[in-house]
Amino acid sequence: MVQKSLLSEENWALILGGSSGMGLATAKKLAQNGMNLFIVHRDRRGSMKTIDAHFDEIRSLGVKLEAFNADALSAEGRQGILSAIADHIGSGKIKVLLHSIALGNLKLSAPAKKPAEGSVDTLSSLAQSLGLDRTQVESKLKDLFEAGHSEVASLLEKPAYDDTNLLNEEDVAQTVYNMGSSLLFWVQDIHKRGMFAADARVLGLTSEGNQIAWLGYAAVSAAKCALESMARTIAKEYAPHGIRCNILQPGITDTPALRLIPGSQAMKWGAIKRNPFGRMTTPEDVANVVYLMSRDEAAWINGALIRVDGGEAISG
Repeated sequence: MVQKSLLSEENWALILGGSSGMGLATAKKLAQNGMNLFIVHRDRRGSMKTIDAHFDEIRSLGVKLEAFNADALSAEGRQGILSAIADHIGSGKIKVLLHSIALGNLKLSAPAKKPAEGSVDTLSSLAQSLGLDRTQVESKLKDLFEAGHSEVASLLEKPAYDDTNLLNEEDVAQTVYNMGSSLLFWVQDIHKRGMFAADARVLGLTSEGNQIAWLGYAAVSAAKCALESMARTIAKEYAPHGIRCNILQPGITDTPALRLIPGSQAMKWGAIKRNPFGRMTTPEDVANVVYLMSRDEAAWINGALIRVDGGEAISG
């Protein structure tokens, strides 16, 4: 059953990237509190059975949900989606816009330095000293790693990167647009159509990679910084129109997007070790804060970057 909430039944949330991870968790949280949903996603036909099951679960709560498996990143796609939304929204308005698009290039910007000829890696040396096969030692270390002993990560083979296909201009430009500047154009077009509620909340998702140079993360890092910049602009220039814009910075969260990053397993265990609460951030943690930011009491928060990480970022 839907919980009683201050959210009006005339209010809708528009989630860009709502079929998995933080976007889907947010859809479920807002639905549990009475908010209708427009979900934009881009998924292959083979994954739709699972996704549709999630959407049916949300509809069973008694809210309306309209999903669009469409291109959210072209001007034509955006206008087509907004025209379809106009057909469904009736007298309602968009109260919450969440930008949760994770589509970017994870390439090295420089070739990796090759090991010196004749050098022996630590794992091989350990196996040799124990008189064991290297594969056996690696398997046992991976078991320990999976069991939470993150300290053995340094002994394991480093994640493989393709250093023959380096980051190029098109990769960076597309990633910055997809995961960063596209937020502004969604806000502009929704506002032009008069679809925003009188007190609307626009939210985007950044990461600690906005300041830390993770391998292969250069384009996404640039996109996150662009997203933060666009959010500040929206917060200032759209405030007279009743729109608040803020950015959430989750800690390391186990999502499909994270799993695409080489070395993500080491990132996860590193986060657990560093986090004051001894666990990773979950998509539900992020969804809870999106819900908090949608409430009337959050109306005076504008132009902020809010960490949703249990203290992970400040723990060194």
